[in-house]
Amino acid sequence: MRRQLLSVAATAAGICSLLALKPHHPAVPPVAVAPTGPGSSGTSSGGPVSGTYTGDSVDTRYGPVQVRVTLSGGRITKAVAVRTPSENERDREIAGYAVPMLTSETLTAQSAQIDTVSGATYTSEGYIRSLQSALDQAHG
Repeated sequence: MRRQLLSVAATAAGICSLLALKPHHPAVPPVAVAPTGPGSSGTSSGGPVSGTYTGDSVDTRYGPVQVRVTLSGGRITKAVAVRTPSENERDREIAGYAVPMLTSETLTAQSAQIDTVSGATYTSEGYIRSLQSALDQAHG
């Protein structure tokens, strides 16, 4: 009887744990990097967007994050974090490992629909919001 009770309790705990897991959804909806037509800040022929755009500075719990992107032919060719939390050594350490991962994902995804970096949630969310702002600027 004791084994059955223990087995039922362990099974119930396992099911509850699985139900508590939430699927990952990015904090920012995706944006396609494509021309928006007349009046866009891309090429004069209405072709793909090109240029360098600096996103808004996003205040996070640990300091501001700001991203600058370079677009060429409608593709993100470069992403640079121009501001990251840096008030103390731990902030600099987190930004030091998170920003390269976020930049790599940006270049792969070609949008702001990227995953946050574990252990750097606030920096990641600030990066994603600033990146989205820069991409929005590219589209007028």
